[in-house]
Amino acid sequence: FDADMESPEPTNTSLKKDDSKLAKKLSRVFSEDYAKTDITILDPRGAAINQWNHLFLIAALISLAVDPLFFYLPVIKEDMCLDEDMTFKITLTVIRTIVDIFYGIKIYVRFRTAYVAPSSRLLGRGELILDSSSISERYLRGEFWLDFLATLPIPQVMTWFHIVDKTEMMSTKTSVLYFIMIQFGLRLYLTFRLGSHISKQAGLVANVAWVGAAYNLVLFMLASHVIGAMWYLLSIERQGLCWVEVCDNETECKHRYFDCVNVNLPSREAWFPTSNVSSICATTDNYQYGLVEDAVTYSIASANFYKKYSYCLWWGLRGLGSAGQELQASPFIAESHFCILIGITGLVLFALLIGNMQQYLESRTKRLEEYRVKRMDTEQWMHHRHLPNELRQRVRKHDLHKWIATRGVDEEEILRALPLDIRRDIKRHVCAELVRRVPLFDQMDERTVDAICERLKPVISTPGTCLVREGDPTNEMLFIMRGHLDSQTTGGGRTGFFNQCEIGPGDFCGEELLTWALDPRPSVIIPLSTRTVTAISEVEAFALTSEDLRFVAIQFRKLHNKKLRHAFRVHSHQWRTWAACFIQAAWKRYKRRKEAGLLRAKESSSTPSIKNKSNRKKHGLSIMATSVRRGLGDDDDNVIRSPMPKPKDPEFLDDDNN
Repeated sequence: FDADMESPEPTNTSLKKDDSKLAKKLSRVFSEDYAKTDITILDPRGAAINQWNHLFLIAALISLAVDPLFFYLPVIKEDMCLDEDMTFKITLTVIRTIVDIFYGIKIYVRFRTAYVAPSSRLLGRGELILDSSSISERYLRGEFWLDFLATLPIPQVMTWFHIVDKTEMMSTKTSVLYFIMIQFGLRLYLTFRLGSHISKQAGLVANVAWVGAAYNLVLFMLASHVIGAMWYLLSIERQGLCWVEVCDNETECKHRYFDCVNVNLPSREAWFPTSNVSSICATTDNYQYGLVEDAVTYSIASANFYKKYSYCLWWGLRGLGSAGQELQASPFIAESHFCILIGITGLVLFALLIGNMQQYLESRTKRLEEYRVKRMDTEQWMHHRHLPNELRQRVRKHDLHKWIATRGVDEEEILRALPLDIRRDIKRHVCAELVRRVPLFDQMDERTVDAICERLKPVISTPGTCLVREGDPTNEMLFIMRGHLDSQTTGGGRTGFFNQCEIGPGDFCGEELLTWALDPRPSVIIPLSTRTVTAISEVEAFALTSEDLRFVAIQFRKLHNKKLRHAFRVHSHQWRTWAACFIQAAWKRYKRRKEAGLLRAKESSSTPSIKNKSNRKKHGLSIMATSVRRGLGDDDDNVIRSPMPKPKDPEFLDDDNN
C-alpha cells in the first residue's frame, strides 16, 4: 500500500449503505437477548405468544363445534313450510362473531410476531427478525390469505342476508352448506397446524399413549357431529325437493308458498287444502327419501333442538362406525356423494382410533406381557434342567416379588439416560435419608453422602435368599434398608465354633470389603466373606460394589477417624463376634487360673496322712498339678485364646495428619 495515498472521503451513497446494514444488523437478535430490546415485536418463543396460542386454540375448537350447528337452523312447521329458529340463530351468531374477533386478533398478532431467519437455523435456535416491514412482507406472501379467509363471517352473512333469491329457500340452504363447509375445512386445517406447533414448542400434547387415543376419539366425535348436521340439512333439502316436485304438477302452487312467511296468504290458504303435498311428502311410502327416511318417519325436522341434535349425532356415530355399510342411499346424486364421504371418513378415523387405542392398551400391558413371556421361558428352562420343586418355587417367588416391587421398570437404565446433575439430585432425594439411617454414614458430610448415593444400586431379596456365603469372595457391601436377615459364621470352618445373630434396617454386611478398600497397599485379590447372610423376610437393600466402594473409601479418609473407627467397630458384626470370642477366652483363662490356685492351696496345706498314702496316688497328684501349671494355667496365653483372629482395622488416616 502507498502510505502517502489519500483515502477517499465517504460519499452519501456509502453512508446510506452503512446505515442500512446497521439497521439490518440491529433488526436481528437471538432469542436469549430478546428481553434486552425495547421493540414491541413479540417473541415467537416467549410466554406471551405461548399463552395466546393456548387461548386461540380454545377459540378455534369452539368455532369447529359451532359452525355445524348452523345446519340446524331450518325447521319444518306443521303447515308444510320452512322456517328458521330465530332464538338459536341469534345465539349462534353472537358466539360465532366473538370467535371471529379472535381470528382477527390473530392476524394482528402475526403482523407483530418476529420469525426465525432461515439462514441462522444451522446451529442453535436461530436469530429473530424484528424488522416489522420484513415480518409483514413475509406474512403477506405466506399464510395471510388463509387466515383472512378463515376470519370472514360467512355463516352470519349467509343466514342473515339471503344472497340467492329469497323464494328459493332450498338453494339458499344448499349454498350455506357449501360455503360453511369450505371455511370449516380451512379452520380445521389451521387448528391442526396450531395444535402441532404448540405440542412442539410447549409440550401441550404429551407423548403418552392415552392422550393420542383420547385425541382421536375427540376427532371421531367431531366428525360425527359434522356428519349428523349435514345429514339433517340433507333431510331438509330432500323434503323441500319433494314439495317442489309436487308443486310443479299443480297449476295453482307457487314455490314461495313453502316459506312460513307466506303461510297466511289467501292464495296459499285456498291452495293448501286441495293440494297433495301433505299426503305425498309426509310419508315415505309415496316418495323415495333414501338416506333420510328416518328423519321423515320420526319428524326430526319438527322436533326441538336437543331431540334432533341427539338423534343426528347418533346417526353420525352409527354411519362412521360402520363406515357407511348400513346406509341405503337413493339414486339422488347428493346422497351418493354423501355416502362416499361417510365411508372414507369413517374408515380413516376408525383406523386411527383403533390404532391409538391398541397402542394405549399395549402400552398398559406391554410390561405384563414381557413378564409373562419371561416367566414361560423360565418355566421351560427349569423343566428342561429337571430342577427340583423347591428350587422352582424359589425362582418363581423371586420373579414375582421383583415384578411386584418394580413392575418391570429398570431404574438404573432410566437414570443412566439423564444428565449427571439430575441423576445426582434424584439419587440424593431417594437415597440420602436411607443412607443416613446407617450408623456408619450418619456423620458423613454432604459430599461423601452424594458420592455414596450416586453409586448405590438397589437389591431386592425374598425370604430364604442367601446374599453372602462364608468363604466366597465379597463382591459388594450391602446396606439394609428394610427387612431382617440371619448372619452366622463358623469361624472359617473351626470345629465346635458357631456364632449367629440377626441384622435389620440400619445394619450392613460385607465389611471385609471396606477394610480391603481402605488398605493403603491395595491387593488385587478380593477378601473372602467371614459370615453367611440369609434373608429371613423380604429385604430391600442398597449395594456398593468393590470398585465403587474403593472410590468412596478415598472420601472416608478425609473424615474424623476416631468417630468413624468407633462406629465401624460397634456396628461391625465381625468385630462383635471377635469381641464375644475374646471375652469367652478371657473368662476361660480366669476359670483355669482359679482352678490352678485351688490345687496349689491343696498341695501346701496337705496333712501328714496324705504323705503316707501310696506312692502311686502321690505321683499322680503331682503330675496333675504340674500339668495344670504348665499347660492349663495363665502363664501361656496361647493355649486358651480366641478362636477368631482379631479383624483388621481399616487404614483410616490419623487425626494428626488430617
